[in-house]
Amino acid sequence: MELSDEQKELFASYRVGDTQYQLAGGEEGCFKLANDFYDQMETLEETQHILSLHPNNLEESRDKLARFLCFYLNGPHLYQEKYGNIQLGAAHAHIPIGSAERDAWLFCMARALDAQPWDQNFKEFLFIRFQTPAHRIQNRP
Repeated sequence: MELSDEQKELFASYRVGDTQYQLAGGEEGCFKLANDFYDQMETLEETQHILSLHPNNLEESRDKLARFLCFYLNGPHLYQEKYGNIQLGAAHAHIPIGSAERDAWLFCMARALDAQPWDQNFKEFLFIRFQTPAHRIQNRP
């Protein structure tokens, strides 16, 4: 995706301090995004495969993602406070994650981002950012 000069400047402004966290609505916004993400996963036919890789009860998965999002968007370290250090690769090593699973995860995240009342440029910025952890946890082709 080629960014315009205007988008590059805008995206750079999102990287200042806790701007991302604030624009996402803080802790409440991060928890809403995580819940919307898992709501998408539970309802979309295209994502049933990755849903089956999760525990039957998604309460802890939702909590972990929300707390990770707070940290990832330069907010408080809520994940570390409750679960310890974030080690994405190690935490997902027991799950076979290939490009299909990665893409399904990103599909859910795109749908969850679409459901947020945020500026479209901010949503696009976040979707680009989420490519990194999605690729980082991939452990097979």
